[in-house]
Amino acid sequence: MAHAIKLRLRSAKSATPSRRLGTVAAGFVTGMVAGLRRAGRRPEPLLAAVGIDPAALREPGLRVPLRNYADLYNLINRELDDEAFGLLSAPLRRGSFEFLCRGVVTATTLAEALERAARFLRLVLPDLAVSVTRDGDSASLVIAETRRLAPDAADPARVFAFEWLLRLLHGLACWLVGRGIALDSVAFPYPRPPHANDYALIYTARSEFDAEHLVACFQANLLDLPVRRDDAALAAFLAGAPGRLVMLYRRDRETVQRVRDRLREALPTRPTLADVAARLHLSPRTLHRRLEEEGTNFRTIKEALRRDLALSRLAKSRASVAQLAAELGYADTSAFYRAFIEWTGMAPSDYRARLADASRTEKMPATQGDGP
Repeated sequence: MAHAIKLRLRSAKSATPSRRLGTVAAGFVTGMVAGLRRAGRRPEPLLAAVGIDPAALREPGLRVPLRNYADLYNLINRELDDEAFGLLSAPLRRGSFEFLCRGVVTATTLAEALERAARFLRLVLPDLAVSVTRDGDSASLVIAETRRLAPDAADPARVFAFEWLLRLLHGLACWLVGRGIALDSVAFPYPRPPHANDYALIYTARSEFDAEHLVACFQANLLDLPVRRDDAALAAFLAGAPGRLVMLYRRDRETVQRVRDRLREALPTRPTLADVAARLHLSPRTLHRRLEEEGTNFRTIKEALRRDLALSRLAKSRASVAQLAAELGYADTSAFYRAFIEWTGMAPSDYRARLADASRTEKMPATQGDGP
């Protein structure tokens, strides 16, 4: 755990300012390594290879640096020769994502690109079917099981399979048209997972659970957007892919990241949307519209920033909880407590104590057993 904390801090210092705090909930890591476990392989060596402490799998409140997570994505793909992480009944061999991209980049519109993607995936994914429908002003991307991925709807492997494929298609669609595509809502076909708070950053804040199929809704006119990429752009896009997609088109990127930076600079004061818009030389209306296009809002960005800073400062400083609450702009300590419990499921003092316990455990010498 101490090693993981050092890695998080090192990543924050070495990253560019616009990406210094990108993290992902450990629940996504649990899902990603589920296929490894099914294959009888231990995930710990691969986690260590990309700088992720295996303790993250035991502590759902912990977070993992986004860049390390992207590295793990590509490493598991290589180790299993499966771009679906060993989650499906047949592997999605390495290179499939590249062929998917090459098949859609020559499309004229996003609608045509998604239809081509659905046809390609029908050939290579035996367990999941993708379709796109248009109904008036609304469109839907549907991902449905053609065979059950797991008996338990909440199985981490099944949950991650849907999370992965939606992220893959949504990220690719955003790249093809050169802008973020806001998802109005997403219905997920499983119970709400512990890491669902991150869905506001990755998909949309308007998420529902226990649906029959995965249904991601967005404005139908987005299907008419022209594909703006070509083969030359594709070569650069594929560098580091497909893991690189987890770094792109999140709600803490682009305009969102600029807002996040301004909010961080202003702490412990709490600037309004109008204040931040003025700092960015935008009107409040324009800033609100741009954030909406990226699928988020001012309040969501503010809370995500506070969460990441709170977790980082609890790990690396001895400041009291009251001091941290004041530094993060909370009016009182009780408000910070309530927010922290919503983020992690535990009180700030309990979170810090678990980090300390894990650190002490790592420092203990390994035993050779109890003897004969």
